[in-house]
Amino acid sequence: MRKLLVGLIGAGIQRSLTPAMQEEEARHHGLALHYQLIDLDRSAEGATALPALLASARTMGFAGLNITFPCKQAVIPLVDGLSDEASAMGAVNTVVIGSDGRATGHNTDGSGWAWGFRRALPEARLDRVVLLGAGGAGSAIAHALLRLGTRRLVVVDSDAARAAALAEQLAARYGAERVESTANPAVALAGADGLVHATPTGMDKLPGLPLPEALLRAELWVSEIVYFPLETALLKAARRIGCATADGGHMAVGQAFGAFELFTGLQPDATRMDAHFRRLVTTPR
Repeated sequence: MRKLLVGLIGAGIQRSLTPAMQEEEARHHGLALHYQLIDLDRSAEGATALPALLASARTMGFAGLNITFPCKQAVIPLVDGLSDEASAMGAVNTVVIGSDGRATGHNTDGSGWAWGFRRALPEARLDRVVLLGAGGAGSAIAHALLRLGTRRLVVVDSDAARAAALAEQLAARYGAERVESTANPAVALAGADGLVHATPTGMDKLPGLPLPEALLRAELWVSEIVYFPLETALLKAARRIGCATADGGHMAVGQAFGAFELFTGLQPDATRMDAHFRRLVTTPR
């Protein structure tokens, strides 16, 4: 039986469902895959341990690593090459290590979100879309939205400079007529077809709504990236109003789907992975 060793480097990752998803899908392919959590919160070194961890992974024969906060940018100088996706986004969430020890950085955030979005909201209009959150996840989703054909993307962030910087970067690649930024969600949502929420607000440890409920309307579709809990305050409000919605689980599965394929070279069963994820996320832990 083929064996693979992979893992996840990040801070505060003990509740991650990725090990269970990856290991279960591997079993269906006759593959013995061990997925190791490497939690930076358990070391006084924190993110400064990243170079040593990546070197150790090479030495120990890891096939790859997922990378999450706070290392998605810090890992870039430590890899030997970047995929086009990772280069465009300036962030890496998956590192594939070849048999020769060469490490290549990839990013499945945008493609993972797009996979889940098409699955959950296949008829969604993309004439004007509002992206709330200009951080790492938001940046990846912005690229995905524009590649899906969004005609006008409005980037909103409480940090106006960060929103403007992302909009400028996107405009240089996709055209200034397709991107704008603002710090005012009410202005952004006027006439919008959809809203993508890409901030941590709504997580178990940061509950609440990321914007006033009064700004939502039934014609708006809403895509969430938070999945702890799966039913966030934003989704509850949107569903009460009658919005079409996509929960954060779709992106979580899409990311895992892409990483599994990169690590193993095998085609995962998307429906099976999604069903397994939803069993995991609704089971008390």
